[in-house]
Amino acid sequence: MSAKPINPVLKQVLELGPTLAFFLIYLRIKDDTFTIAGTDYTGFIIAALIFVPILLVAMGILWMLTGKLSRMQVFTAFMVIFFGGLTAYFNDERFFKMKTSIVYGCMAGILFIGLLRGRSYLQYVMEEFLPMREEGWMIFTRRLTMMFAGLAVANELIWRTQSTDLWVKLETFAFPAVLFVFLWLQIIGLQKYLIEDPEAEQE
Repeated sequence: MSAKPINPVLKQVLELGPTLAFFLIYLRIKDDTFTIAGTDYTGFIIAALIFVPILLVAMGILWMLTGKLSRMQVFTAFMVIFFGGLTAYFNDERFFKMKTSIVYGCMAGILFIGLLRGRSYLQYVMEEFLPMREEGWMIFTRRLTMMFAGLAVANELIWRTQSTDLWVKLETFAFPAVLFVFLWLQIIGLQKYLIEDPEAEQE
């Protein structure tokens, strides 16, 4: 089942809006302490908990408009709910911070398993949007596997050694920007593997 067309600007708002909302909420309440049922919670933890329903509402709207959610979106939502729950239950912000490492690590692991089997799982997900010869997909997948692994390691180093303020800024802006630039450079660098006419290539 293919996704229904959606305004690209609205799609970006629904996909990136929850993260930006988390950032703005955090900035507003980061220095506050909230007492709920006799337990004190930092502004970061409250912002993380508010982020969960915002993300779910945005994904629900996206699903209603397109009729489809990617497996990656569903997996990310599950991880946010799971680690958001652990963060609240243990009143420990480290669970929410390590979520990013686990998401990137899982993505690297899944792609790596495919490479060990001589396949590009990335091709299964993106081939419809980016027709490319198999050799190009294998190169792209190897590079993206290393990128995801690098981001997972970087997140671990940052949240364990730097301030929460810095981690929130990097999580909101730096990591997505680095990944976007990386993907853009790969698409440019792999131009020679692109298939201009997929139907002709299959004949």
